[in-house]
Amino acid sequence: MKRVQHGDHLIQLTFYGFVNVFLLREDDGFTVIDTGLEGDAKAIAQAAREVGTPIMRILPTHAHADHCGGLDALHALVPEAQLVMPARDARFLTGDMTLDADEPQVKLRGGWVIRTTRPSRLVQDGDRVGSLQVIATPGHTPGHVSYLDTRDGTIIAGDAFQTMGGVAVSGTFKPLFPLVAFATWHKELALESARKLRELDPARLAVGHGATLERPAAAMDRAIAEAARSLGQRSERNSVAARQ
Repeated sequence: MKRVQHGDHLIQLTFYGFVNVFLLREDDGFTVIDTGLEGDAKAIAQAAREVGTPIMRILPTHAHADHCGGLDALHALVPEAQLVMPARDARFLTGDMTLDADEPQVKLRGGWVIRTTRPSRLVQDGDRVGSLQVIATPGHTPGHVSYLDTRDGTIIAGDAFQTMGGVAVSGTFKPLFPLVAFATWHKELALESARKLRELDPARLAVGHGATLERPAAAMDRAIAEAARSLGQRSERNSVAARQ
């Protein structure tokens, strides 16, 4: 495991060279954003102990196996921690793989896990969890969310973007790291979500796979333009509403 500090609040833990978990420091302790795979739980808990800060919350971005795989194992190590889960993707952890009537009826992709830990709280777009604002960013999964640290403008984007193999919007194929693209459910929604994150003008972009970017605006613009071209969109400002 590799550990890197970003700014005053964020610690990035990287497993196997390509799976990121984040420890976000709050006044009362750490919020763990994503949990990696099941075998990563002990190292996550140990990293928090080494800096003398308790884990108070577990906060996934979405329900894929490389983001929620360690959820039960980590919660068993820190049972006092709250599990705060995006409401839509929480259903997938129970084995309910149905799509809602108003969602694109496209086959779900990626690896999924069933977990027994039940959320203490379900969150949706616009909710606050400590210093974090919840940003709905569907596309990679139906209920994927990102988190904006309102203190310093950091966005923890899960798989809405990747930086491994090149900066890309979820669903854009990158030969050096194609896994995010292979696991993306709906590319058009993913592009719309990427634009939503760019409009927030983040100071820092932290992702599930790859390095964290400082001042990421230009890289995000290039990735959004590439995704738009691959989908045959003429305008960068196309919206889901316009397509409907």
